[in-house]
Amino acid sequence: MRALGRWLVAALLLLIGRRRARPARPERPRYEAGGRDELLVLTLLAAVPAACVAFVVVYFTDASTQWLGLALGGAFALAAAAAGIAGKRLVSQKRHVEPRPELEHPEEQEEVLRELHEPGEGLTRRRLLLTAAGGAVAALLGALAIPALSLGPGAGGRLTRSPWRRGRRLVDEQGRPIAAATIEVGNFLTAFPEGADKEDFASPLVVVRIRPDELRLPAHRSNWAPDGILAFSKICTHAGCAVALFRYPLYRPRSPKPALVCPCHYSTFDVARGGHRIFGPADRALPQLPLAIDGEGNLVAAGDFSGRVGPSWWGVRKS
Repeated sequence: MRALGRWLVAALLLLIGRRRARPARPERPRYEAGGRDELLVLTLLAAVPAACVAFVVVYFTDASTQWLGLALGGAFALAAAAAGIAGKRLVSQKRHVEPRPELEHPEEQEEVLRELHEPGEGLTRRRLLLTAAGGAVAALLGALAIPALSLGPGAGGRLTRSPWRRGRRLVDEQGRPIAAATIEVGNFLTAFPEGADKEDFASPLVVVRIRPDELRLPAHRSNWAPDGILAFSKICTHAGCAVALFRYPLYRPRSPKPALVCPCHYSTFDVARGGHRIFGPADRALPQLPLAIDGEGNLVAAGDFSGRVGPSWWGVRKS
């Protein structure tokens, strides 16, 4: 045991001695600004607007999302590389401290101040680099601003525009008018505005029918559901999913009230009360479309929606 103890003490002393004797690490080399480095930074900065232009071209030609990501990601990668090289190679890493001589004559002081405030003649390297960096930043901001115009309900009015007007007939996917008599109590179907684009954000409707004595609509909507037929926007007010489920009671003592359900996050809307939200993450009612029955017995719109269609973005919250 004593021999083992001596070996452990000797090993410990040896480690301590080696650590104390370890030489100091050499300083990392410091780079100085050079013509090649400046040219490389300028080339990278010039490539940033080119990548941004490619992004805009791909965006407006409806090319694949992969090309969009490659163009925009390449622009940011080029800008990051230029910033990194400029910070490492072009910014001086040395500190120079030297005493400044006192200026004894007022004329010398005025001359120094004039040289400091007056811009130099011609295009210096520093000014060229700053101009290229400013152009790269402007190109990046412009590339980001273009797709930003497509976000939210206020983008060109596309998501706020409604094709529904008084007298416009409801049709099915084949463009056939929907007769009120063909919709039975508990039925659920999808309808579209006649003569309008079915892909429009506010076009699709869900049409359901409940018993007239089940209606609990507000007073100003008392004539919006002829014979218990109601129509609502098919776009959920939570995340924009399609409302595709209709819950209608089969055994009244146990079954819940009639409601539309979004299958994405289970937001539930009470149809008898005009699409009032009763469950789920949606924070506002499902927009209701007033209905009427024309002289031929077909369903027609009696006006526009009760509110903005779609998720509760900033523009929708104003409704």
